[in-house]
Amino acid sequence: MTFESLPEGWRVWNEEPSGRAILVYRPDVFGTGDLPDECLPTIYLTNGSRSARPGSGQYATEEWHVVLFLEPEIEAVAETYESPEAGEAGAVDVAERFAAGDVDYRAAYQVPREEYFARLDEFVGGDAAE
Repeated sequence: MTFESLPEGWRVWNEEPSGRAILVYRPDVFGTGDLPDECLPTIYLTNGSRSARPGSGQYATEEWHVVLFLEPEIEAVAETYESPEAGEAGAVDVAERFAAGDVDYRAAYQVPREEYFARLDEFVGGDAAE
């Protein structure tokens, strides 16, 4: 996999020969005091089980999952694909939607974080500064 068409701001954080990958958004501004590091938007591409049982993710399945996490326990998008290639395309699509401001990250939170959302709004969307 190559992830050559990632939108601005997204980076490949880790890529395994098996096809699993981790993509992150704007690591240059998260954890630097500007935006909290625990809020680093992260896309996981994996064929690991999505079962909630501890350790279940280590078991490969026939499906590929693309999950956008806004924090370790906050999922904004979760999609399933039939092949690693389709999963990669899906991961790029999720990254594009997020960068364009087409993912409603506010809806993923039960407790609003308005100050954080306002700051994140400055980086996400069609006119976001790089």
